[in-house]
Amino acid sequence: MDVPPGECRQCWTHAYDKSIHRRLRPREDCPQCVDHMKNGHGSHVVPKSKSTWW
Repeated sequence: MDVPPGECRQCWTHAYDKSIHRRLRPREDCPQCVDHMKNGHGSHVVPKSKSTWW
């Protein structure tokens, strides 16, 4: 699954790969997602390609 430019790899993967959260109980938060929300995206964001319009 390719992550589009400008998107966070972890956020994208956790949103579209349901097997990651399948092991969690109802109403249980994913520790990786909670940590990511507190600490930000860091280097997980896929860089956008430079615009050649200018």
